Order: sequence, then C-alpha cells, then structure tokens
Amino acid sequence: MSQLSKKSLYEWCKVPYDNLESHPHKKIPFRLTSDSVSMGQLMASELLDVIEFNNSEGKETRAIIPCGPSCWYEPFTNLVNKEKVNLENVTVFHMDECLDWEGHELPKSHPYNFRSEMEKKFYDPVDPSLSVPEEKRVWLTANNIEEVKQRIEVQPIDITYGGWGQDGHVAYNQARRQPFSAITVEQLKNSSIRIQENNADTMIALAQRTFGTAYQFVPPMSVTLGMKECLSAKKIRLFSDTGAWKQTALRVALFSELTPEYPITLLQEHQDALLTATAETAKHPVSLHPEWDLGF
Repeated sequence: MSQLSKKSLYEWCKVPYDNLESHPHKKIPFRLTSDSVSMGQLMASELLDVIEFNNSEGKETRAIIPCGPSCWYEPFTNLVNKEKVNLENVTVFHMDECLDWEGHELPKSHPYNFRSEMEKKFYDPVDPSLSVPEEKRVWLTANNIEEVKQRIEVQPIDITYGGWGQDGHVAYNQARRQPFSAITVEQLKNSSIRIQENNADTMIALAQRTFGTAYQFVPPMSVTLGMKECLSAKKIRLFSDTGAWKQTALRVALFSELTPEYPITLLQEHQDALLTATAETAKHPVSLHPEWDLGF
C-alpha cells in the first residue's frame, strides 16, 4: 500500500517541468537537458573530468557504473580515444546483473546480460592501450558478493553513476513490496549487496522497453549493489532519458519525504547528489491537464 497521499503526488506532478530546476521546495539538486544526445555528451564529459583530475593527481578513480542509460557510451569511448585518456587507474564496480529464476547468469546473447552489453559498448570500443584493465572491471555475480563488498569497503568510491527505475530504484534497489517484510528507511539505507526477486512492475517496465511487453522473456531475479554501497560515493550523479516510466519517480525524488517506497529519495541526505533528466522525462501528463478533477 502506498505511503504517499494522492493529493501530494498530484501537487508534485503538476509542477511545470521547466520550473523544476529553480523550484524552492526541491530536495535534491536537479538539472534539465534537452534530449538524449545532450545528456549523453554531458555524462561522458563529466565522468571523464573526474578521471582526468584523479590522473593528474596520481590517484585511482573508483566508480560505480550502470548498464544504461546507453546514450553516453559512444560519446565517452570517443572522447577517451580522441583525447588519449588513460583508464589504467580506473576501477569500475558494475552496479547489478540480471539472473534467471534459479539465480544463474544469463546467456551472453540475452539483452539483459549487462556484462555482455558493457563489454560491447563500454569496453571494446576503447583503444586497448587506454582501456580499464581486466582485473579492475569488477563484475557482480551471484557468487562473488563478499569479494565485491570487501573491494568496495577498502577505500572510498569517487562517484556513483546511474539512472533510476519506475519506482525510483537505484541500481536494483527496488521498492520492497512483500506484505510480510516491509522495511524502514534506515534498513534501506543500510542495505548491502544481495540477490533478489525482481518486482512485477520492474519486469513489466523492462518488457515494455525491450520485448514488446512480453514479460515472459524478462529475467525474474537480479543481484545488486545495495543502497549502502551506492550512497557511499563522494558524488552521486543519476540521469534519465527514458520518458514516461521515470516521470513520477523524478517528482517524488524532488519533493517527497524519505520513503522506502521510492529508494531514490535517500539521495536527499547525500552531500553531493545531482539528478539530470531530459525534457521528455521531466514533463508530466498531469501538468498538461489542469481540467482533470481527481477528487481531492
């Protein structure tokens, strides 16, 4: 059962999208971009700025990286190759991975095999002399949870990159919908790496994006970094260009109180978090229909 009042939700959703950046009541810094192309270029250049700064200081860059949004991979790899940016001292912690119903890894050809996607789009296009070393590509599986946890805890993470889901999930930290094991904000905040069932709404959203809503093809389980790991970074930068299925979660992130129903709200307490969305994602249909009477 939702913890949010419909009246509050309606008020947040009817704020015009071009008022969000400067809204006096927003609880997380927000930035608007025009489209996927501009957002991808922004993502690529900003991550590269972190890497180049650390390289100039002789320091390692430790980054939590998602599989998606896909708009930034080509701009990033192009910039690395063009500017000859050495990624030798970059350690990449991959956010999550999908699993089949028994918790096994998916075939390499599966659209939701995140490792295959990242190898193809994030690693392979980079000049091998500049690329992230194999031993610094930290893939998350059902069998290496403790190892990854220890590698993250050994020293601070510089930046968490990512998107958010339809329920505001960060990595695969979904809203917990099991009626007999509800969790508090504190429990969510301290959640760590784990294997889990994917929520029905997550599966439907992924099915709509990739399989023509054939949910039967969507992997029903996942392994994910917890909110504890994601929030541990010095900087958090989340991006979305996916439109309708992210619109409400964005408004909740900006205006709601902390709630485990929308894990993204936990970013409100982070010292350096920033949300970025395209105009299509920042808009909301409620704001376009002032004539709607929803009975409040």
